[in-house]
Amino acid sequence: MSVITVENLTHTYSAGTPFEKVAVDGISLTIPQGQFVGVLGHTGSGKSTFIQHLNALLQPTSGRVLLDGEDINRDKKSRHDVKWKVGLVFQYPEYQLFEETVFADIAFGPKNMGLKKEEIEQRVREAAGFSGVDEKLFDRSPLELSGGQKRRVAIAGVIAMRPEVLILDEPTAGLDPSGSRKIMNNITRYRESTGATVIIVSHNMDDAARLTERLIVFDHGHVAMDGSPEAVFSRPKELIDIGLAVPQATAIAMALREKGMELPEAVFTHEQLLAAVKRAKGVSAC
Repeated sequence: MSVITVENLTHTYSAGTPFEKVAVDGISLTIPQGQFVGVLGHTGSGKSTFIQHLNALLQPTSGRVLLDGEDINRDKKSRHDVKWKVGLVFQYPEYQLFEETVFADIAFGPKNMGLKKEEIEQRVREAAGFSGVDEKLFDRSPLELSGGQKRRVAIAGVIAMRPEVLILDEPTAGLDPSGSRKIMNNITRYRESTGATVIIVSHNMDDAARLTERLIVFDHGHVAMDGSPEAVFSRPKELIDIGLAVPQATAIAMALREKGMELPEAVFTHEQLLAAVKRAKGVSAC
């Protein structure tokens, strides 16, 4: 079990100074094991601060974060141990690659877990497979790789620890559409193969619509929406009002409604849009 429970979580930066800022304000929610969650929000909404609490990288100003009912901040050992269970891949993680070879970089986490050499090698190869890292790259320096390859190596380094919860902050930022698609397909395959909980912070609404089963929308340190993609993207005007984009299919559906076409509110994939337009025009979906 890897149930995350957040109870009245608040985080204040620079408390007691003129620069005091409440980044996360009284958030309570539960993320069950195996769920694929998208975390959305404009810059400064609190989403990145929130995810950094889930593996004790940040500690709450008040409130608690529980993993399977245990407070991850109850002592120093708990804060250390949770990092093996809850893996966090930062935005632009390739800037954190530092070992001499790709293999050594992926092996860094398992090695620090105190695993035997054979187990480390097995995990490196497994993680490379999940992340789309060709084993032919193992002896190369990570600094020689392309941007997409570096991103996959960094993700593999976290997956090699076999976390029960995998959190990724903007995993496709700066990549071209092809590279983005490969990264997201790899993450989806990892989740389907392992049953791990996956939490993705993203500005890509099409990925959020297509892949996740739950969306948590942040706005000024609060949770503005929390529900299925159908529920969240059926409120496109509210999303736009808080500074977010909507999936391309949703934007097209909104434009068609303004021109008088009767379409359902919850249209957020291209397949749904095509089917809805055909129904509206009386054309068989077949």
